Amino acid sequence: MAQRIVSDLLLSGTSWQAFERMVMRLVLARGFEHVRLAGTSGDGGADVIATKSGKRWLFQVKRWRTAVGPEVVAETLAATRRYEADIPVIVSKSGFAPAVLQQQRQLLAQGIKLQLWDSRKLIKQAELAEPEPIAQRCLDNYELRNYQSDAVDRMMGELVRGARSALVVLATGLGKTFVAAEFYRRFSLLRPTSKTLVLAHRNELVYQLERSFWPMLSTFQSTGVWNGYERPDFDVLRDLDLVFACVDSVASSLESGRALPHFDLVIVDECHHLGTLAYNSVLGELSAGDGGAFLVGMTATPWRPNGSALGKWFDHPVVNIDLVRGLREGYLANVDYRMYTDNVNWEALQELHGDQFSPRRINRTLFVDEWDDAVVQRLTEAWKEQTNPRAIVFCGTIDHAEKTAARINALAITRAQAIYSRSASGRAMKPVERNKALWDFAEGRIGVLCAVDVLNEGVDVPDVNIVVFQRVTHSRRIFVQQLGRGLRLARGKDRVIVLDFVSDIRRFAAGLDLHSSLEAPQSRSGSRVKLGSKVTFFHANEEDKPGAQFLREWLGDLKAVEEAGEDVHILRYPPEYDHSDFRRG
Repeated sequence: MAQRIVSDLLLSGTSWQAFERMVMRLVLARGFEHVRLAGTSGDGGADVIATKSGKRWLFQVKRWRTAVGPEVVAETLAATRRYEADIPVIVSKSGFAPAVLQQQRQLLAQGIKLQLWDSRKLIKQAELAEPEPIAQRCLDNYELRNYQSDAVDRMMGELVRGARSALVVLATGLGKTFVAAEFYRRFSLLRPTSKTLVLAHRNELVYQLERSFWPMLSTFQSTGVWNGYERPDFDVLRDLDLVFACVDSVASSLESGRALPHFDLVIVDECHHLGTLAYNSVLGELSAGDGGAFLVGMTATPWRPNGSALGKWFDHPVVNIDLVRGLREGYLANVDYRMYTDNVNWEALQELHGDQFSPRRINRTLFVDEWDDAVVQRLTEAWKEQTNPRAIVFCGTIDHAEKTAARINALAITRAQAIYSRSASGRAMKPVERNKALWDFAEGRIGVLCAVDVLNEGVDVPDVNIVVFQRVTHSRRIFVQQLGRGLRLARGKDRVIVLDFVSDIRRFAAGLDLHSSLEAPQSRSGSRVKLGSKVTFFHANEEDKPGAQFLREWLGDLKAVEEAGEDVHILRYPPEYDHSDFRRG
């Protein structure tokens, strides 16, 4: 059976983006770590970066119709210096000019081990790769937890008994994509010639899903992407074992009269988005969940945006574990969540009269200015509490992120760096800078990332054990994604410390609600298991129980407050308040 991660059809019929990802997957299969796709405009001459045996490798990938010339060698060597890499590799679909081969010999004499991979070398590398899935070779890193194994068993049970679909509901950090990928692995063993379509609602998410599935696949199974950036030839689509697609791209193709290949399994990520015209069109064409392809849905939040249920497609969840259960049962890292009330202007509460206020008005009245010095001081203290500290600080602006990183660097406790994509004014961080920062963070060369508009999702560094919130986000989904950067379990990690300095009344409501959920009885009998997760309010770095209790009584319906919009008049407060009860001595 021929290897399929690199094949003549894929080499000839895919886009340059797919060619780069092919190299990325091949490098993973060959045992590299910290593998990252860097290729984009302004990448500084790096397309794939990876680490093996302590050496940093940089791959420059060219899917040209002509042989690569000496100018690419110069570009690659400059990128190697820029990224502080050790081994440069040029990958060329159409081979190399004779002058490049001569350069390679000259550079080797200088101690620079430039490697040149053409199509034949790519196929040879694929033949050298272990055919077995990475997850099967590295069980310590990919072993299924009990609830994940149980979920896959139940999904297989639904399939075998002839059910139409299976729904997986797992909170952020609990591995819903891992569960889906393992189900696919078992499904493909049961039906070796099957074809699978994995759907998402955003182009970027499609790429994340493909990368997440790779460790569960053998080198005999091929993957490809179909989205707003890539549109594979029909012959390529029909040949692929798994197609990862943006639902809008597939629906648009159907509207234009283009036929779809046959699919036996359809997996929908973030399936709470089902019900749109695009999803209805694609699932209807494939009869997915309705006598045709078996339908799998994955979501962390099974409530659809319009409030309707998912019963049209799924009978019931085969597994349903929310964030609180994940924390209480040890599926996620213990959380030491610290909410700070230092900047609450308690006296200003006396200025509020009436019984209905919007979050916008409350926030303007209740909170004083930002407190950068206190943030860095608390972070420094938390840094000393953790054995192998790694931190992400979520900031509101680029200036704020850079100032925070500078303060941390001035203390010399570790190396910190701001990371962002683009500001509202158009100010951008060069991809080469961002890629190198993420590579350095993954390898531990950087201890703290001060992030503005990245790292909400798509970056998995399990040993992050400090998360700091300095930015307001009114999206619960984004907040949970940010929190999830520290929730993943890792060897030697017993907890994640969360420092929350966000000045928003809805965040206080969220913290109080999480505290209540963690403290609630775990069963009908009223039993309670004491685990390490907790939520504590602090003022002047001392526990603020009176402030927390007052906020609980003052806010009332915590869920309603947490989900309220900026100008929704839903908050109701006591008509009288004596702030003397909360004066700090």
